[in-house]
Amino acid sequence: MAAKEGRIDNWADILVLVVYFAAILAIGLWSMRRSNRGNVKSYFLAGHSMPWITVGASLFSSNIGSEHFVGLAGSAASSGIANITFEWMSTFPILLLGWYFLPVYISAGVYTLPEYMEKRLGGNKIRIYLSCLSLLLAIVTKLAVSMFAGSLFLQMATGWNMYLSVTILLTITGLYTILGGLTAVMYTDTFQTVVMTIGAFVLLGVGMYKVGNLENLERRYMNSSATIQLINSTCGLPRQDAFHVFLDPAGNVQPWPGLIISASLICLAYWCCDQIIVQRSLAAKNVEHAKGGSILAASLKILPLFLMVIPGLISRVLFPDEVACADPDECMRICENPVGCSNIAYPKMVLELLPNGLRGFLMAVILSAIMSSLTSIFNSSSTLFTMDLWRRFRPLSTQRELLIVGRIVILVMCGLSIVWLPLIKGSQGGQLFNYINMVQANIMSPVGAAFVMAMFWTKTTEWGVIGGLIIAHTCGVIRLVLEFVYPAPPCGEPETRPAVLYKVHFLYFGTLLAFITPLAIVIISMVTTGRPKEQLEGITWWTRVKYSKTSEQLGENGVSTDVENEIKLNGKHENLNLQDTNKMEPNSDEARGHEDLPQKQNEKKTCKNKLLVFLFGMPDKGREIVVMTLHQKQIFMREQPKVKKLLNACAIFVIGAVMFLFGYFA
Repeated sequence: MAAKEGRIDNWADILVLVVYFAAILAIGLWSMRRSNRGNVKSYFLAGHSMPWITVGASLFSSNIGSEHFVGLAGSAASSGIANITFEWMSTFPILLLGWYFLPVYISAGVYTLPEYMEKRLGGNKIRIYLSCLSLLLAIVTKLAVSMFAGSLFLQMATGWNMYLSVTILLTITGLYTILGGLTAVMYTDTFQTVVMTIGAFVLLGVGMYKVGNLENLERRYMNSSATIQLINSTCGLPRQDAFHVFLDPAGNVQPWPGLIISASLICLAYWCCDQIIVQRSLAAKNVEHAKGGSILAASLKILPLFLMVIPGLISRVLFPDEVACADPDECMRICENPVGCSNIAYPKMVLELLPNGLRGFLMAVILSAIMSSLTSIFNSSSTLFTMDLWRRFRPLSTQRELLIVGRIVILVMCGLSIVWLPLIKGSQGGQLFNYINMVQANIMSPVGAAFVMAMFWTKTTEWGVIGGLIIAHTCGVIRLVLEFVYPAPPCGEPETRPAVLYKVHFLYFGTLLAFITPLAIVIISMVTTGRPKEQLEGITWWTRVKYSKTSEQLGENGVSTDVENEIKLNGKHENLNLQDTNKMEPNSDEARGHEDLPQKQNEKKTCKNKLLVFLFGMPDKGREIVVMTLHQKQIFMREQPKVKKLLNACAIFVIGAVMFLFGYFA
């Protein structure tokens, strides 16, 4: 019996999906075999053991979610290729992360970025502020968006209700994330990056076969519009500059000055100052692997032009009545969204063009994107809440308690993001990618400026950063509320919104906020007291821990190689005290980790204990939170001269490739 058009209900597609999910769960559960899975460092930072290819693939996969396949392709179908700027501009901050930001984070010895700001500025107010902000952004710009985009695809493919689709996605992704930690996430991300890239190129090939070459695609795109049009209206017609990345600076669709500046600052905040992204680089074996991962991720960020943007253009050419609909009633019939149906561009291609079996494979590609984003958000957000907030209220928490709390946070965030879903649907004319950029421009762009000031200007004070962020975020939240209260009128209807919404594009507004923030930080810092220079050792770019040749004679635990080997032979390596507690600040996180003695070694193997070991790894060993010693940091920073030159050359090559693409499509 033939399958229904556009639905996945045949044995070939279902078999492919079942095999895919089995492989993902197998990889995730396989990672649970680690003997040290029950300590916080392993669960949240993968034990600093990830090679460059895993770091790079996880960076890319964590960023490329279903919102890209749905949102970026939909944006291309609606207004052209201009939004690819956000992807290509990312290459610069990705490289900055490996070369400049990560060495400082490692030098500071932190688990989270709010923790770094506390160490740098000397107060806990900024840490709490940034932790709460990061959790909020994770819900409204990452988790809810990924769930919305993924549920849209599942809804089209299966006919299921949106909330049923969301529940299924959360169940599958939450299972191995909750059990396996960051290692499980990064291993599955690597696998899903391969599947995602292969599958997306397959669809690109099928689409290009339908439309011919790029010249034919451009010609046909310019003539693609829905059959049912509003009378005497240009609504739904393609833009004449759709194949250019730099659009009219005075226009209301991605003006190029605002796009370049805002994209740069938003990308800086996202790639260098966001827990979800930076946590992948913190898990690298050493700085060489971190830089290699940055180069791989930066190279992969060139691909969205081919993986999402061109397929979005093709979808409009092949299905203009559905993808390019302009009549509200017709759009409501097609996709239940009166402001437009451009978000269905990519799912429409998958469900209409591909044969049985291959359609299921591409469904797996989209699910790869969804799940890789969700797992990254889950793990990083639970890290933020557990390490930055929970430990502040319960400083004597055991490791098992921290791991349990981290898992509960994941469940709570899922519920909150479901509540946010209705606000996404009609925002920014129904274009999901524009919604993401609008929220980030108003909220995230000041964060990047604050981190740069803290890291590179030694006179920055805590009150300076807090004051600068509060001023910028107050303006940004007011703008954000206005965006939701006064949505853009449907095409063809008169403008009734406040002038600040339609005369000042959100990209220009985000640029303004990013310049206000450092100005306010400088002014407030000059009249407040900061930390003395002797307390800045190891926590700024100028005072970071650097590679020392003396560390070559030391084992990775900061002790001599002979001693370390003896400890390993005696089976006591895990109980090694990695930190001289006498040299710690009395109230530091590290010092608190050594207040309690280990529990009894001979714990009874009851059914309860066996279950806890399965869920959380090792039996609870107390409150000790493992941190890197000075010598371990020096070893992490070690770079071989030939490898360093190769990495620098590769980074320059990637930058050159991106600049060429900008010039070609300008």
